[in-house]
Amino acid sequence: MSQLRPASSDQPWAVPEEEPIVRIDNVTKAFGSTYAVDEISLNIHRGEFFSLLGASGCGKTTLLRMLGGFETPTSGRIYIDGQDVTDVPPYLRPINMMFQSYALFPHMSVAQNIAFGLKEDKMPTPQLRERVREMLALVQIEKLADRKPHQLSGGQRQRVALARALAKHPKILLLDEPLGALDKKLREHTQFELVNIQERLGITFIIVTHDQEEAMTMSSRIALMNNGRIEQVDTPRRMYEFPATRYAANFIGSVNLFHGHVVSQENDMVLIHSEESGTDLLVHDSQPLSAGMEVTVAVRPEKVSVREAKSDEPNNLSGVIKEIAYLGDVSIYHVELPTGKRVQFTQSNVQALAEQPLTWGQEVCLAWNAHSCGVLTQ
Repeated sequence: MSQLRPASSDQPWAVPEEEPIVRIDNVTKAFGSTYAVDEISLNIHRGEFFSLLGASGCGKTTLLRMLGGFETPTSGRIYIDGQDVTDVPPYLRPINMMFQSYALFPHMSVAQNIAFGLKEDKMPTPQLRERVREMLALVQIEKLADRKPHQLSGGQRQRVALARALAKHPKILLLDEPLGALDKKLREHTQFELVNIQERLGITFIIVTHDQEEAMTMSSRIALMNNGRIEQVDTPRRMYEFPATRYAANFIGSVNLFHGHVVSQENDMVLIHSEESGTDLLVHDSQPLSAGMEVTVAVRPEKVSVREAKSDEPNNLSGVIKEIAYLGDVSIYHVELPTGKRVQFTQSNVQALAEQPLTWGQEVCLAWNAHSCGVLTQ
């Protein structure tokens, strides 16, 4: 997975004295006996591109709608820029929201759609015209100013909705699955544009998505949600390399999971017996783990390598290739172990049309480094 956002040492969430622009304090939202959001506390900082990620029904959209003022929490408080906005209506919050449907006015031109909120705020005409011109240029649709929404492609309508949402210069922009209606190539291109626009304006973006790759690509940080609660809040790289729970490991990317029990731990090296793998597993992990403790070892497919021969050392196992998926840049192999457990590993396809040394039914020996895997206790 790639990340569009440049690596930066500027991490306001890591500075204790840095005040967040959004503070969600123990917020719950219940619909009858169902808890869509269950006691969530979360801080989001100024200038972040923050993603609420999760499967359908996890509560991410409900949380976004409470931020926007379209839903009222059953309990808990929401603060924006130090002000309690829990009971403040949407139009009085320093935020704007871009809906998944784009919600453009069909009878208005592109320019009129962008100007709508500014007119409602009674912005003077000269200033309004200049702001609309700025927004058209920002999303590169100057030539479409006089068209109606039905005369635009899906990608163009998405740009108009973004320009309208940004026209009032909100402190925070909320985006509800904004790229869901776009095809894959256009979606990837628009991800670049959104990140560039957010970087240029410095506005805090909070986006809801079920697409893990989209969140990994665009975000400064991600909150992974599950059943109304937060599983993990972290940077994309740390969430991928160091998932906090089995759910996080499974949801973000592909992963091999081996259940087992701790045998011993010495100098941050943990020896784990796993009947699933058919061998002992060795993991470098600094968290204190007691002998006999039930744990899960997580290994990403790209960390697994093919060896010439099986060794008796930990993290060495063998099996038979049962499935191969060719994805162009990489091939994914599914190997069945003698225990019946299936393991995935990947290989890059560096040379075009090169003869593949691995094929169906072939026995292979697999291994990985103790520093390339992790221990999950939740």
